[in-house]
Amino acid sequence: MNKLTGIVVGAIAVLAAVFGVVALTAGGDDTAVEGASEFQNVVVTGDALPQFSPDVADAAIGRKAPVLEGFGFLGNEVTTTPGTPMLVVFLAHWCPHCQAEVPVLVKWNQTGLVPASLDVIAVATGTDEGAPNFPPSEWLANERWPELWPVLVDNKDQTAGNAFGLSGYPFMTLVGADGTVLWRNSGEITSEALTDQINAALGL
Repeated sequence: MNKLTGIVVGAIAVLAAVFGVVALTAGGDDTAVEGASEFQNVVVTGDALPQFSPDVADAAIGRKAPVLEGFGFLGNEVTTTPGTPMLVVFLAHWCPHCQAEVPVLVKWNQTGLVPASLDVIAVATGTDEGAPNFPPSEWLANERWPELWPVLVDNKDQTAGNAFGLSGYPFMTLVGADGTVLWRNSGEITSEALTDQINAALGL
């Protein structure tokens, strides 16, 4: 191989690497990171739920959950309007428990344990540009979450999280088809325990 041929081959290798990176970051609408907004406007309709505490009976059970209307990282509309049972999962990019739980939930979907009637929506909240694992759009895309379920992006005031009485991360709220809160949980949970809790709450 002469010197000129070596230069050409090297240039082709560099271009291939560059286009490989572009391909990884420019997938479908929900998985692409380029152009993502890490904060979005959120509109809340209805009364806020009381803050969750695992040490007392949950006062939110049986109450109507507020409805969240907002957007995904790329501006797609996302809402928690009732109609089907829904699990709303609040996640913070810097939280190690969230980082551990997200792969569990993704595998939960892949193994077919998710009840067929259940919708799942993540809320990216607590976002902090100076905290580890920023930005959340890249983190969740790498975990392949947006390929499975939508993500609603909270604002800097954590309007969505506060409306649901968030007290820690990860935080989950199960809402019935009629909009009633059926179950809430703060902290990590196994896929098997989560399935049991949801099936019991939904009477499945």
